[in-house]
Amino acid sequence: MRRKIPSTTALVCFEAAARHESFTKAAQELALTQGAVCRQIGGLEGFLNVELFRRSRRGVKLTEAGLSYSRQVSAQLDAVERDTLSVMRQQGANVIELAVVPTFGTQWLLPRLKDFQQRHPEVTVNLTNRTRPFLFADTAFDAAIYFGDADWSGTQSHRLMGENPMPVCSPQWLNGRDTLDADSIAELPLLQQTTRPYAWRQWFDSLGMSVERDMNGPRYELFSMLGQAAMHEMGIALIPPFLIQRELAEGRLVVANKHALSSDKAYYLMIPERKVESASLRAFRDWLVIQARDYAAGA
Repeated sequence: MRRKIPSTTALVCFEAAARHESFTKAAQELALTQGAVCRQIGGLEGFLNVELFRRSRRGVKLTEAGLSYSRQVSAQLDAVERDTLSVMRQQGANVIELAVVPTFGTQWLLPRLKDFQQRHPEVTVNLTNRTRPFLFADTAFDAAIYFGDADWSGTQSHRLMGENPMPVCSPQWLNGRDTLDADSIAELPLLQQTTRPYAWRQWFDSLGMSVERDMNGPRYELFSMLGQAAMHEMGIALIPPFLIQRELAEGRLVVANKHALSSDKAYYLMIPERKVESASLRAFRDWLVIQARDYAAGA
């Protein structure tokens, strides 16, 4: 079926004219004549059967429809340009497009990634934040690191490590004590993690406690946000210590109670089945699994 899409030349002329609100300036930018720009935009308006500009002796002005369409066209042309540049950069290169949960990516993976680069200088790893599963077929991702149960259709999973979060807070909240007992923690503002909505309930349950307000408190999507909120004395948070090693080492956060929440879920490297034979992905998989194993042994 033929797509109902106007010519790229017409869209490029329209986007430039809309941005400048001038056919003359658009023509100068695109190295075309003003007449050529006018013809392209006139053809586009005929194709759409919509008036995009109001013409007058003083120049042109976008109509409401033209303004709305220009925003959409500009965003799509930007996306096409990004994709084109990405393909041009990747010519002849081994590139891994990796989706990764944000705090794990910045706090654990990135500090170790230089080692992979030194071992495999021919492979480039690009990181993009994704907090939840998605369909690989709908994206350009080659693999993903996510936290869950490895139930991801059409993929091969490789377990990296568990999470085991502990209650952490600003050192000021200890008031000279070494730790806080669970009853004291239950009285404090509890910072919640959007993707772990039952974390505090599970933590108290593991101690045989029922706390009425265990799901109350401000919610943050990322562990890095939770850490910042806890450092600023906004509450106490459940965070895996390996994601806040620097904050703990510098004393900006302290473990308030060493009872860790154990979970069946873990961090996994997920590779779509159609990609498992990729040599660059195999190299990255082997390196990552060893890194996670060595970290777990040391921890």
